Amino acid sequence: MEVRRRLLGRVVVVGLLMTAVIGSAQPRSKNLSELSLEELSNVEITSASKRPERLSDAAASVFVISADDIRRSGATTLPEALRLAPNLEVAQAFANGYAISARGFNSSSANKLLVLIDGRSVYTPLFGGVFWDVQDVMLEDVERIEVISGPGGTVWGVNAVNGVINVITRDAAETRGSVVSVAAGNREWLASGRQGLAIADGNLRLYAKHTQFRNTETANGTDVDDASRFTQAGFRGDWNALAGRLTVQGDTYQGKRGQPEPGTIAISGVSLALDDVTTSGANLLARWERTLNSDSALSVQAYYDRTHRTVPPTFAETLELADIQIQHSSRPVAGHAVVLGGEYRLGRDRLVNSAVFAFLPARSDQTWSSLFAQDEIALREDLRLTLGARIERNDYTGNEWLPNARLAWKPAADQLLWTALSRTVRAPSRLDRDTFIPGQPPFLLRGGPDFRSEVAKVFELGYRGRPTNTSSLSVTAFQADYDHLRTQELVLSPLFVFFGNGMTARVRGLEAWGTYQPLPVWRLHAGLTRLLQHFELNPGSTDASAPAAAAGANPGRQLLLRSAIDLPRSTEFDVTVRYVSALSNPNVPSYTAVDARLAWRPNADMELSLSARNLLGPRHGEFTDLATRSAFGRSILVGWSGHF
Repeated sequence: MEVRRRLLGRVVVVGLLMTAVIGSAQPRSKNLSELSLEELSNVEITSASKRPERLSDAAASVFVISADDIRRSGATTLPEALRLAPNLEVAQAFANGYAISARGFNSSSANKLLVLIDGRSVYTPLFGGVFWDVQDVMLEDVERIEVISGPGGTVWGVNAVNGVINVITRDAAETRGSVVSVAAGNREWLASGRQGLAIADGNLRLYAKHTQFRNTETANGTDVDDASRFTQAGFRGDWNALAGRLTVQGDTYQGKRGQPEPGTIAISGVSLALDDVTTSGANLLARWERTLNSDSALSVQAYYDRTHRTVPPTFAETLELADIQIQHSSRPVAGHAVVLGGEYRLGRDRLVNSAVFAFLPARSDQTWSSLFAQDEIALREDLRLTLGARIERNDYTGNEWLPNARLAWKPAADQLLWTALSRTVRAPSRLDRDTFIPGQPPFLLRGGPDFRSEVAKVFELGYRGRPTNTSSLSVTAFQADYDHLRTQELVLSPLFVFFGNGMTARVRGLEAWGTYQPLPVWRLHAGLTRLLQHFELNPGSTDASAPAAAAGANPGRQLLLRSAIDLPRSTEFDVTVRYVSALSNPNVPSYTAVDARLAWRPNADMELSLSARNLLGPRHGEFTDLATRSAFGRSILVGWSGHF
């Protein structure tokens, strides 16, 4: 405690000194942002239709997190940066552990959200979701994060059921020179560096990042064994080559974190102690893009991804994935803009099982293949119809059909009304089919030998526009009907359970966000989500707890408010207020979190910042059961970054 008090005291002193120095700084000449609201609405995105289009023309519920948003938020990790998207549910479970989803179905193993980093899918076939503790980038190199809530199966494939997150980093040509960033506080510290240089008719950047988190505490002050450290390094190169544009990039990482309480697992009368989770991995990606003529483009992308995770005393996994994608897209010609593509993926999964549970077979090789086509048809100058479909094959259920239709009407140049109908699926993962508890017979859980794909049929209606020159607004209403949702079915003789598809659901909701700029140096952001859920068991299902468990982990209401203001003398001040309504399963009370950041730029190449989180109110939990729930209180972080 004494060490913590000294550290907190030093942080506060640095913050006060920084504020005092601000008074002698030179006035700042730039406005709040280099982009006006009109320019922001015309930002080019690629995630909605897999070809470049203006955000204002995208017939989907899309929120773009800009590089400036990330910097001003004070986020130090990718999951924290995703809190800026009002159409996501981001719940922190422990020091570096998160549950993230869109439109419900949140859990520590959420499996209906597809996440990509520079076109590389980071979902794991083990459970169909994302290990968030190993997903990170050097945030200074992120150009933007495109967040789509709603189905994206036609262009991205199965598992893009409720949304797509696409993290896009900058071209190496835009990151020349050196960058060093350090930050320290009472909960975490980090250091990162990047070097960018011109090389061989192109550009190359190298980076490294190290982050450490202290143990969190429960509401009664008990330490949670979740301290972690994570180191990642990588590169990206961009060249003009082979009559096109070639990008080669890769990352390597390793990390370790504690496993939160209860600290032991009892199985068959034997108590097994938990130990640190260790992770490591590496990936390599190459992408070649060529403009064939003024109307079409071709891209080829391939990557290899190897990950290793040991979770004592339960399992250890080594997973290798190889993926290749080919796509041809055309600009609007004769009223049509067509995108065609295909993908093939090979997975090699090797498990070391334990007495606690097992994935059987322990060695598994899988393949996935798909073809898709989408055509945007100009019915008239202000009316566009988009029709598309993907057929995707997996080893568990065979072919899956993923169609969608979208209609977009622009009554004015800065207004868009759109509607969409989609069918998408979540294919089975190894968790659904191959899980057995305990690790040897007799089994209490016998996998899901007949588990089929979960299906969603989704209707959306949306508006995006700029009501005035100083404001923007996006509103989406949706209804999703789900079938074949996962349940645990009971067999009495002999006694065991297995995974089945015994539940349906209807989820309705509203997503709205907007921006208002009352002054050139002051910008306000607001976001609201409303979620209504109804889960129901099919006749014959025995899993009476499934509906409450599925619905209870999702907040019915979320509210996000952000204020970004440029003060005199090269100073920025940002405040974020987040309200999240209560969860019923696990029982987590509602909470309001207030974060603030003060930053000073003595010159164009240097920044000092003081960030504070959870400023007001008592410590609060966000996820998991009360007995082991981390309670997050006030934290302070002092940061410095320099460009050379």
